[in-house]
Formats: sequence, C-alpha cells, structure tokens
Amino acid sequence: MTAPDHALKAVRGRIKSACREAGRDPASVRLLAVSKTRDSDEIRALHALGQTAFGENYVPELVAKYDGLEAPPEPLGLEWHFVGALQGNKTRAVAERAAWVHTIDRERIARRLSEQRPADMPPLQVCLQVNISEEPQKAGVTPEACAALAACVAELPRLQLRGLMTLPAAEEDRQRQREPFARLRALRDTLNERGHTLDTLSMGMSGDLEAAILEGATLIRIGTALFGPRPGHKESK
Repeated sequence: MTAPDHALKAVRGRIKSACREAGRDPASVRLLAVSKTRDSDEIRALHALGQTAFGENYVPELVAKYDGLEAPPEPLGLEWHFVGALQGNKTRAVAERAAWVHTIDRERIARRLSEQRPADMPPLQVCLQVNISEEPQKAGVTPEACAALAACVAELPRLQLRGLMTLPAAEEDRQRQREPFARLRALRDTLNERGHTLDTLSMGMSGDLEAAILEGATLIRIGTALFGPRPGHKESK
C-alpha cells in the first residue's frame, strides 16, 4: 500500500492540477477521506499529515471510530461526514456524532435527524443525494423531486441545507464522466435561483475527481487513492 504521506500528496496534486485546468482556486475544493473499513491507526496517520475531514458509510463504523477517536482526554477533533445509506432506526447515532450527512433522499430521514440533533451541537450540515442518472438500483431523490425535498429540508430547525451529492455510474471517458456532474451543477443552480443558497457539490471520487472539479465540485470523496483498495474489492471510491 502507498505510504499515507505519498498518497495524500498525490491526491492533493491531482486536485491542484484539476483546479488549474478549470481556472479555480484549489482552496475551493475540500478533500473528504472516506475511511470505511479502515482502522483508527490509518485515520490517525492521515490526521497527522493535516487531513481533518473523514467520511463513513456505515453507522456502526462511524460510532466505533467517533467514540474511540473523539474520547477525552485527547479527542482528535475530526470533522465526521456520513456518506452512506441511512435507515430510520439509525438516525440518532448519526445525529449525535456527524458534522455532515450527504445522503438525505427522503423527508422522513431529514425530519428524524433534525429532531434528534442535540441542542448543544451546531446544526447538522446536509446534502441531498440525487440519483442524477436515475439508475433504478441506486438511492437518491430524482432530479424532478429534488426541489420539493429541498424546500422541506430547508425548513427543519436543526439542519442546514448546504448542497447536493451524487454517485454516478463509473465511466472511463473524461467527457462522459463530466456529463452527470454538469447536470448536478445545473440542478444546484436552478435551486439557488428559486431562493436557496446552496454552496456545496459533493461529487467526485478516486477515479473521476478531475471531471468533478471541472464541473464545479466543492467536496470530493476519496477512499481508494488515499488508503489503497480494500482486499478483494475493485472500487473507485
């Protein structure tokens, strides 16, 4: 496996190069290290190199890592993002730990998160997951239903609607990679024209981060390029 310092430097280099091509400031793109299935030592190693935002796909892993790494007397103070499918019976654990949730795709989940967010914590920052290509096997609100869900979430008192997230089909061709990201950006712009102030596009992973940045990504979710592939899996996340 690539050493953490080399991997992080390589990813940051790719971000910088893509931003240069897009005419953007690299500071406009945040790096989220997706640490699913990775242990606490691997997270600590990246944190020691300056990485502070980490994403988890599974609630039990979020709970275990948060409770272990943020325990007194020396909490790491990481920013935890939940980026996986969220069931109604597991919202409380996320509401009590995460700073961000990227995968809201129905009103019931949003309402539960708002109701269960502790009053002494800042509002939970959230993105709506959009099934931008309308693939039947994938989660996410349809583009047509996104406006109604955004209007609902924006009214919930313990949530702050920040933007949109998508997970498009894997493509090798750069132009084909860009197409769904461009559609998500256009959807974000349409919502803002209707009165929202969305500033976040959570899109792009290890295999397509350049295409996402070219289309305006502000937050990219990177796992494999930072940690290496999971044993027995081939993935781009």
